[in-house]
Amino acid sequence: MDARLQSAFAALIGEQNVLTEPRDTASYTHDWRKQYSAGAECVLRPASTAEVSALVGLCAREGIAVVPQGGNTGLSGGSVPSGARREVVLSLSRLNRIRSIDVLNDTLTAEAGCVLAEVQQAADAAGRLFALSLAAEGSCQIGGNLSTNAGGVNVLRYGNAREQVLGLEVVLADGRVWDGLRALRKDNSGYDLKQLFLGAEGTLGVITAAVLKLHPKPAAQASAWIGLASPAHAVELLAHLRTHLGERISAFELVSRCCLEAVLAHDQAARDPLPHAHAWYVLAQFDQALAPEMLAAAPQVEDAVLASSTAQALSLWRIRETIPEAQFANVKHDVSVPVSRVPELIARAEAALQAQFPGAPLYAFGHIGDGNIHFNVGDAALLARREEVNRVVYGVVAALGGSISAEHGLGQMKREQIRRHKDALEMELMRAVKRALDPQGVMNPGKVL
Repeated sequence: MDARLQSAFAALIGEQNVLTEPRDTASYTHDWRKQYSAGAECVLRPASTAEVSALVGLCAREGIAVVPQGGNTGLSGGSVPSGARREVVLSLSRLNRIRSIDVLNDTLTAEAGCVLAEVQQAADAAGRLFALSLAAEGSCQIGGNLSTNAGGVNVLRYGNAREQVLGLEVVLADGRVWDGLRALRKDNSGYDLKQLFLGAEGTLGVITAAVLKLHPKPAAQASAWIGLASPAHAVELLAHLRTHLGERISAFELVSRCCLEAVLAHDQAARDPLPHAHAWYVLAQFDQALAPEMLAAAPQVEDAVLASSTAQALSLWRIRETIPEAQFANVKHDVSVPVSRVPELIARAEAALQAQFPGAPLYAFGHIGDGNIHFNVGDAALLARREEVNRVVYGVVAALGGSISAEHGLGQMKREQIRRHKDALEMELMRAVKRALDPQGVMNPGKVL
């Protein structure tokens, strides 16, 4: 980076917040799985919306692309440079204030760099619940969660990240600031512009703050680890429990025996929750106390254990949260189909994969309650054949009317794949939105489109 530009950046945010040395920038230019990396002119660390606005405006005038970055915990290469052109990484980590909490309106206004767990804690201290919850919540940031429309374990009851938002503050591609921080549940005054930026992966603008929905804290909770014979039984059990409990089921996670064994091998502290092995498991959370008889009466249940303490509940959830680390290097898929078709997805994909890649281990797990399954295949040796594996899995997903990206976003990983799975008109409309909001193409190039 030339000295003139470095001085201009330093004048806006301070020399110490313009990182140029490789030892300082490496963690910002490599993704979490170490599959995507490219150089950047520098890493910029603004501390306010005004500073973000000034930096983005300067980059627009200079023709330099901006890669917005939160906690850099994404799995699709969306938060690191693509190498497509001159780029800077814009780290939002210093925009980390909780601006306000309105308990009577059940809202919390947070800046984009707030770590998700800190938002949860702020809500909890106010006697409320912020429902978004995922394995990376100790390091991911709320701006990244909203930019990728993150899902997590509570989608069944509370919805995706998109559904946790009432208003946004966004720096546009030319540096102007759109103040849409409205704490309204009803606003029928034109287009709902915030929806353009939620799930856009930073390709249309930089989310700098958000008004988030809060919920009452459940009076009681229960977690259960349930042994089952098949994914079909899991779907049937979900329907059975919803008939009796309604919306009080907040999470319903499917785990294959293969995934559990990977966790037991990876984490020496982990223990099999049940005395005998089962082909499949469900980890469920209920926003009420639950009698053991409720599960025992369900014909799909082979065995089950209800957590008897907070510590035991946390140990069950630790198993689920450890699955991604326990089978780290393989071909990963984050897909969704209608809930009723999850068993068919797993059966058809397993059969097709075993026919083409005999003996490859298959790790199926995830949010069966909303149809989002993480279907990971093989080991590190199979990564070289990723495109072949993708064609098999995505072919089954398409045949079932599903999506090749449920909660992780497209990033760089699925940028080309999406063109094969979206209608031409849909792609045309997406490109039109991109041209309207980012005519120079400076916002997170090489991602999504």
